[in-house]
This record gives sequence, structure tokens and C-alpha cells, in this order.
Amino acid sequence: MSDQEKLFATDEERLEEARGRAEALRREIEHHTYLYYALDKPEISDAAFDSLMRELRQLEAEHPQLITAASPTQRVGGYVGEQFAPVAHAQRMYSLDNAMDLEELAAWMGRVEDDLGFLPEFDCELKIDGSSIALTYDDGVLVRAATRGDGTTGEDVTANMRTVRDVPLRLRQQAMGSVVAGSIELRGEVYMPKASFEKLNSIAEANGRAPFANPRNAAAGSLRQKDPAVTEKRDLATFLYAIADEAGVAVEGQFQLLEWLREAGFHVNPDVTRASSANEVLEFCQKVQEKRGSLPYEIDGVVVKVNDFALQRRMGFTARAPRWAIAYKFPPEEKTTLLRDITVQVGRTGVLTPVAELEPVLVAGSTVARATLHNLDEVHRKDVRVGDTVIVRKAGDVIPEVLGPVASLRPEGAQEWQMPRTCPSCGAPVIHEEGEVAYRCISLECPAQQLERLAHWVSRGAMDIDGMGDEIIGRLVETGRVSDVADFYSLSADELALLDMGRLSKDGKAICLGKKTADKLALALEASKGRPLARVLFGLGIRHVGKTTAEQITATFPSMEALSVASEEELAQVEGVGPKVARSLYLFLRTPANGEVIERLEKAGVSMADAADGAGEGLPQCLAGLTFVLTGSLVESGMTRDEAGEALKARGAKVSGSVSKKTSFVVAGEAAGSKYDKAVALGVPVLDEAALLRILETNEAPAV
Repeated sequence: MSDQEKLFATDEERLEEARGRAEALRREIEHHTYLYYALDKPEISDAAFDSLMRELRQLEAEHPQLITAASPTQRVGGYVGEQFAPVAHAQRMYSLDNAMDLEELAAWMGRVEDDLGFLPEFDCELKIDGSSIALTYDDGVLVRAATRGDGTTGEDVTANMRTVRDVPLRLRQQAMGSVVAGSIELRGEVYMPKASFEKLNSIAEANGRAPFANPRNAAAGSLRQKDPAVTEKRDLATFLYAIADEAGVAVEGQFQLLEWLREAGFHVNPDVTRASSANEVLEFCQKVQEKRGSLPYEIDGVVVKVNDFALQRRMGFTARAPRWAIAYKFPPEEKTTLLRDITVQVGRTGVLTPVAELEPVLVAGSTVARATLHNLDEVHRKDVRVGDTVIVRKAGDVIPEVLGPVASLRPEGAQEWQMPRTCPSCGAPVIHEEGEVAYRCISLECPAQQLERLAHWVSRGAMDIDGMGDEIIGRLVETGRVSDVADFYSLSADELALLDMGRLSKDGKAICLGKKTADKLALALEASKGRPLARVLFGLGIRHVGKTTAEQITATFPSMEALSVASEEELAQVEGVGPKVARSLYLFLRTPANGEVIERLEKAGVSMADAADGAGEGLPQCLAGLTFVLTGSLVESGMTRDEAGEALKARGAKVSGSVSKKTSFVVAGEAAGSKYDKAVALGVPVLDEAALLRILETNEAPAV
């Protein structure tokens, strides 16, 4: 339309021209986005791309009715939600079994060959160290993005994922020569590139904030920001690699699916290979491990999959993972660095723990500057000394660990380290009991222990006072409002609302906790008063009295009064207690200062006795004599492990926290951990959640 034609055009004609131009701009922008992110082959400069975006934004500003959800201009929304809504996945997002070395990987391929009767073709992909994501497209348009969650239900993070530049808002129609109709759920990994991670942490440290531990945590945290504009600034990226149901697209195997995803506009990792022999798989894993450090993103292994989808369906799944795939996990990365100093931390129970202060070094994707040395015996066993060059790694690619010194680089005069004789927190004498490795501060006034005791009391496993975090506890202590656990219950909502948080607003005014948070805390404190006695006992932080032990003790002594008059010998007769625990509990309850705190808790309304337990009345004791261990998350029932344990106890079972040869059954939920592995190693029968529900519904013991 010429300038003269525009002058005499009707509003409808101008709108139609704008509509056509907007569609053309969107197609052009989507084309260049695909070239840039999916193929890494940009054809135009960033300035030219920005010019196209500016023109489209101007058109949409002049004609708001032209704006669509799939427009490239709509990646960042203005809505800030208070929470993320739950999203049910189209199909369960399973975990993967792990092969911890190449021998285990070869053994898995042998089992696959035995199962199928032949060795299939494998697809080998890099295992990206990020956060799993599920993207749902309806008729080719992105409508929802969800985190993995528990595998069945995730959190809706659609607004945030729309800001991630390599996620297409609508699928390319050229994908395998067809337009995708209906709904499909695609899956992949959201990650943060190494360079972006370093930049983010530099900004955090410059602003006095704690840095992220590693790129994986940074990606997950960025994905769950309440403001999508914050997510947009975090420079996230994706690699897509899976589909919930391949029936929605015309592909027959994993390698072909990756090609389809690339054609559809997604960023697909280029480091993938098809292997027709076990040797090819092992060689690929070794090559990837060698170049791991040079990649611009973090990986922690290789995922090996049976390529053919028909064979995948034939092999099926276990209770927790596909039989047709496995993750080969790289051995821990090791680096050398300087041991600058050995400092001492004081824990909740007064234990002094030596900590290695290191010259910062990048290990397995994050900077390590500190690592626990556990105790004096461990320091001497490893023979690490201040000034040593030490070997550092991350156990399981997570926990920093000092393996030992490089002896040839030890400086002259380096002295063997010794535990201080006085507490570094309060100056009180340190004691070391015969037969124990721990050194302890015995002062009840030790400020280091005070904060830890208070934090332990409010923790989920103890009194579960939701919202009472370390920062609030610290301010309550600093302002003199709280010095022991009983003081929590003297706080009113009004007093909490006025708590000075030690920060100033932009206009120079003190920031207070506020009424909304204070009201929630007051309700949580009130709710905690009704917790079972075992929670109270565990929350008091008595040495040797863990959560399970507390439950065993209160099953025999269901009130604090009964506990306080019990002899040391009577306490030792409780199953799972023994002389050491009995001695610790006996002395704690007879320490006057501790008795005063318990008395104040009772006066505040905290329950000090369990009501007569009628939970098991009328239920057959079908599980008497059986010992159960629960591990993982219970997804189908929605029960917590504690709730499931109580249901089993009500039917006569004993519920333990550890697996042994005496364990009758292990109940393995989603993401079952080391207890599952130990059960398999010991030959202990493993039940899935469905079997647990059958027990509770039928009141019949499972067959051994």
C-alpha cells in the first residue's frame, strides 16, 4: 500500500495490512530464532534481529488486537503469581537407574541383550546437569510448561519458560513435513551455561548475596522465580530429548525423535551417537568424559537408551525407572588447591568440627572454598596440614571432600593440626570422652549451639514450624526476644510483625517482618503445640536421640512425666535404645536448666504426653512381627512416609529407619535412594506403593 493509498484507506484496510505485516515479521523472527538456537547458524546480525522485533512490537502496540500468545513479543508476561499451580504430566516422568562405572554399564547392556535375545542399537546422549522440564503444545502452540516435581505432578512455570529464548512458542510447520495437531508433551532439561553461572554469582557476591552452589541449583532457582522478568535475565537454555507419547509424531526411535525435535524448532544437543555394539557405547562415554571440562555447560554423565521405541515398549519399566535406559555417571572430578587454614565449627550438640579453608577452585561445576574434615582422627588419618596442596573432589558430584595432600609439595615446617582446647564460639573448655572421636563444648550458654538448637526445634522432622527460618531466628536472638525453645511460645503475632529484620528500605526506613508473615508464624507456632511427644523429644536436641529413637522411647514412655521418673536401667530396656542413649537421655532430663525449659514449654501449652492411642483399635494386627523400612516419595496415595509408617504400626508392624538382614520388607516409592539399593544387595523383599496400599486396604500381610 502506497503512502497515498494509506491516506485514503479505511480502518479495516489498515488493520488487515498490519495483520499481514505482523504475520510476516513473526515468521521471519521465528525462522532466525530457529537458525540461531536450534542450528547455531545465524544468518543476520543481532542488530538486524532486534530491528525486526522493534517493528513487530510497534505494530502490536498500534493494533493490540493483533497480539497472540505465540507472538515472539509475548515471551515476558507481567503477572506475578504467589505460588505455582500443580500440573499433572501426560505420562509419568521416570528416574533413571545409574551405572557408576563402565563395568556396570557393560553389565546392563548384557542384561538388555539377554532380555531381548539380541543386542539392539543404542542411542547415546550427554546427561545435562540441569532441571527437568515438560512442555505441552496444543495444535503446535506452547500452552504449558511444568517442572518434573514427583514425576507424576509438577509445578506450572509456563510464564517463566516463555522467557527462555530457545523454547519455540509455536512449533515449526516444517517439522518432518507435517503440522502437529492435538496435544503433545515434550521433555528436556533446562540448564544454565557456565559463563552465565559465573556472571550470576559475580553479581550476587557484589551485592552481598550468597552465590548459587552450582549451575544446576541456579537453573532450578531461576525457573521458580515469581517474576518472569527475573527469569529472563538469568540466561537459561534448554536441550529437548523426549516425548511423553511418540504416537503424536511420525517417528520410530529415539534418534529419529531428536531429528524431529530439531526440525520442530527446539535446541537439541549435537553430541549424540548411534551405537550398534557395546564397544561403541563405551568408547563414546570415554570420549565424552575426556572433553567434559571444555563444554560450555555442565554434564554429569551419558544417557544410554535402546533406540527403537517398539523395543522400549517391549522392555517396559520397573517401579522407578525404564528398563531400556541407564545413566552412566562420571567418576568424581578431582582438582588440587591450597589448604589455607583449618577452622572449627561448633554444631547443635556442641561437637567441634574441623573445616578446610581452601583456595577457591572449580570442581564439577561449582567453586569450592570449604570442605568438612569431620573430626581430628580424620585430619590425622589423611595427614593434611595448613599450607599443603590438597586433592579435592565432590562426593557424588555434590559434597566437597578433601582426599589428602600432595606430599611432595608440602612446605617446610608444616605442623600437624590439633583441636583447640577451648570452644572458638564461647571460650568454654572442650572435652573429649574416652572411646569417642568427637570433641565437645559443654557450655549451655554457647551461642553457636543456641542458634542450632533453635533451628533444630522448628525443623520439619521436629516441631515443623513452617516459615521460621534461620534469618528470623537470628533476628529474634539478636534482639533478645528468644534465647531458648520455650521463648518461641511467648511471641505474639503483633510482636512478630514489628520484628526489625536488620535491613533498610530504599527510603531509609527499617524493614519489619510484617503482619502477613507474622500471622502465618503465629498459626504455625500454635499448631506445633499439638505435635506428638516423639517430635518434642527429638526437637530438644538430646544427644544420641534421633527421630526413630524418640518414637521408640515414647512408645514405652508416652509422657514427659513418665520419662522424668524412669531410671537409667528402665530407659536402656527400650528396644533400640541401649546404655549410651539411656545415659544421655537420663542426664538431660535431670539437668535443672533443661527441666525449667520443659516446664515452660508445658505451661505454654506444648503437649507433653501422647493421648491414648486408638489409631490401631479395631484393626487386625496382621503385620505383627514384621519390620518395614520406607524410602522415596509416596505419589499415588499422597501420604508422607511418617503417615504410612503410622498406618503400618497400627497393624502391628515395626517401622525402622535402616535396612538390615532382619528387615522384612522395604517399601520403595518414587526416587528411592540408598535404602532401596541396600535392600536389593541384602535380598530383602521390595514392595512398591501399590503393594503398600493393598496391605492397608485388605489388612493382609504380603507374601514373602
